[in-house]
Parts: sequence; structure tokens; C-alpha cells
Amino acid sequence: MTKDTYTVEEISQLLKVSKLTVYDLIKKGILPAYRVGRQMRVDAKDIDAYKSRGKGDTCYPGNDSIRTALQDSTYQQETKLGSGTRSIIISGQDLSLDILANSIEKWTKSFRPLRSYVGSLDSLISMYLGEADIVSTHLLDGDTMDYNISYVRKILVNESFIVVNLIIRRAGLYVATGNPKKITTWSDLKRHDIRIVNREKGSGARVLLDEQLRIHSISKEVVSGYEHVETNHLGVAGAVANGIADVGIGIEKASKLVNNIEFIPLINERYDLVLLKTERNKPLIAMLLDILQSSTFQKELTAIGGYDLSFTGKILFEN
Repeated sequence: MTKDTYTVEEISQLLKVSKLTVYDLIKKGILPAYRVGRQMRVDAKDIDAYKSRGKGDTCYPGNDSIRTALQDSTYQQETKLGSGTRSIIISGQDLSLDILANSIEKWTKSFRPLRSYVGSLDSLISMYLGEADIVSTHLLDGDTMDYNISYVRKILVNESFIVVNLIIRRAGLYVATGNPKKITTWSDLKRHDIRIVNREKGSGARVLLDEQLRIHSISKEVVSGYEHVETNHLGVAGAVANGIADVGIGIEKASKLVNNIEFIPLINERYDLVLLKTERNKPLIAMLLDILQSSTFQKELTAIGGYDLSFTGKILFEN
């Protein structure tokens, strides 16, 4: 009997690809997905559509739109929920956000978390447009060398909001094993013998690169590969591992998931959460702070490694 829906593991077996590849397809919006309990599921008809497109040898862009297929279905589904349950969209790409979504599901029946995998700037814009409830951001301000708050204040104009830390993580450069080009600093990116792989506009990694180029007085026109874009950290790391590029910008955790690359840490970035301070959001903010400050949640983050939790759950700014 033909199945109507498939889990990530089942899709992995069906398409003969890794589970990471399936998650990447979901994150890019190529495979529309939805959450049932702790599992992500994809309808059979969407898998068939994906396979049909593949036979046509068509290239598909990454998910750089604010209103992804997942988000559209979220707003359609919200009206079908009971009055005691509110759908909330958590926007961003880090694994810690998936753990947060799972924690919310365990914590309460009042909120139904749904994930949207878009970059920092697009996440903030989606909040401004009323299309996200909890957004993550890791945007470096090169003038102050501080993260996030200056961007949030400029985008959420005339809005009251709260900024609370989720994690601190290391960001830097991916290079091939052995670092054959001897790349060690941001200044090396202007060398003519080095080709980079970039991230999409709106991502925190792209902002990090652009700010570092500005700080080091490097024009993007002299950076070979600047226009080569991947839409997630794994894609960047994979391009370096496969020799398509000599160096890419990303976070340490992704480097541990890809063979044949090394990670050069250059900065500790603050990965914060932003919520609007509205009457409707008061219970959501209170619940979020309780979860972030709980030993159970922090133990889960500690178990997967690579995160500094020194400021987790700390309110960094509110107005």
C-alpha cells in the first residue's frame, strides 16, 4: 500500500541520499514539510513532484524568500487550530532552534512551534511584516563590533521588542584539510590565488563577510568567487571540501559534519532571539525565558557541543 507521508529517514532511504541532504532540501523549500510531534513529514505527492522536476534536469534556487511554502501552510493551518493553541513561527537556521521548538512542544500545549529556515535579515523583515514570532539573528555591526541590536532597532522601527541571547558560537573560515593555501586571516581573502564561496544576501554569514571586508578595506570586486553563493553552512563547507572553492565563511559546528575541511575560528558571534513586546506576546516571552533559563534545555544544548551558554536566557536589550 502506497504511503501518504514520509519521515526524513524514509525519504533518505527512498531517494538514496543522506538525512542531511533531505534536511537541506526541506530548509531550501524544495521539499515542503510540516511537523507532526517531533518528526518532520513530507507528503508523497511533494516527493513525486520533486522527482519529476529532477528528471527535467532543472536547477532550483535556495529558499531566500520570506514567505516559504512552509510559512504559507502555517498561516492556513493556524485558523484550524483550537482557540487554546497558537501557532508560532521560529525563524532561523541553527540546530539550537530545532531544540528550542522541541522544548516548546514539551513545555506547553498553548503554542504550536513551526520552523522557517531563513537568514537573519530576512527573519527580522518577516517579523516587521508580521510573519514571524521568534526570530534569530547574528548580525555583526563592524563599527561597534557588537551583534544584532543596531540592526534590530533600525528594522523594527516604532516597535517595542526584546532581545535575549540564545547561544554564543564560533564563526570563521572553512579551508581544505591541511590548509594548503595557508589562509589565516580575513586579509587573505584578497589574494589572487584564493577563491571563496559566499552566502546569500540577508544571511548573518554574508553580513559578517561584508563587514570584515569593509573593516579591512577590501573591495568585493577583488575577491574571487564573491558571487558564488550557497544558501547554508553545509553547502559552503561542501564546496570547500570538493575543491570548488579554497575558503568559505561559516560556523564551527557545520565544519564537524563535513569531511576534508578544517575550521579557522576568527570571531565569537552572539546568536540572539528577538520577540515583539505586545500584549499578545506576554505569555510567549515568559515561556521562552523560562525554557532558555531551564537546566533541562541548557543540558540539551551542552550535550551536542560547540555552544557557549554563558549568556543563554539573558535579556540584552528591550524597549
